[in-house]
Amino acid sequence: MRILLFLATNLAVLVLVSIVFSLIGFEGILANNGVDLDLGNLLVFCAIFGMCGSVISLLMSKFMAKRGTGTQIIETPRNRDEQWLMETVQSLANSAGIGMPEVGIFPSDAANAFATGWNRNKALVAVSTGLLRRFDEREVRAVLAHEIGHVANGDMITLTLIQGVVNTFVMFFARIIGHTVDRVVFKTERGHGIGFWVVTIVAEIVLGILASTIVMWFSRYREYRADAAGARLAGSDGMIAALQRLKAEQGLPADLPGELTAFGIRPGAGSGLANLLRSHPPLDDRIIALQNA
Repeated sequence: MRILLFLATNLAVLVLVSIVFSLIGFEGILANNGVDLDLGNLLVFCAIFGMCGSVISLLMSKFMAKRGTGTQIIETPRNRDEQWLMETVQSLANSAGIGMPEVGIFPSDAANAFATGWNRNKALVAVSTGLLRRFDEREVRAVLAHEIGHVANGDMITLTLIQGVVNTFVMFFARIIGHTVDRVVFKTERGHGIGFWVVTIVAEIVLGILASTIVMWFSRYREYRADAAGARLAGSDGMIAALQRLKAEQGLPADLPGELTAFGIRPGAGSGLANLLRSHPPLDDRIIALQNA
């Protein structure tokens, strides 16, 4: 459900753009003859709006993450656990060669953590109260190292760019399909009729779901890279132990908002098509990858 919510949010942006431009009668994607598509202008139009949504989401990611999870930023440590958390993140950040992230704790019985932010030197790393309560210090350090690995690898920016490119081509091909159906089936000779807009929106939804499998493939790939980074920063044994502990808690909900699922350490369940839309590989596969490294 969280992955579906993530995809639905992205698709909603694309559909909203289509509806807005249909209402204002935008015809800038047509050639001067009013009949053919101007593919150059269409690609520029789609690139602008396809990338804008992703970039805006990235720029707002820290704010939305704090609001969506109830994360409380540690300004001044109030107890030993918070002091240890700050010192550990500082040490890991120094080892990874990035700036000190904001460090936060969010209320959740589920063991989870996430990292987000548009700048690798101004990121946010947060852990759940459940993780702090049930994981030992070696395991928590490994989880933090995994999230620091995401930041150091620039995963938030890369995922945003990939999503933006995917959005661009989803919009581009959806409009080509809508234009073709409008001409061939609805017999619209000039401009665009209602058939173009209806077919375009439907095509965006279908293509958006299919294209999301590409984004989720990269999300799964970057989990292996973050695990490897976590093993380098906190030790392979600690990273494997943390993943094994997460596996033991696999039946519990991950408890992160849909838009943050891809940035957490917990995997989601899935089968069939849902497996293609998973943001994380199976924990067994991640453990085996570390053991064979």
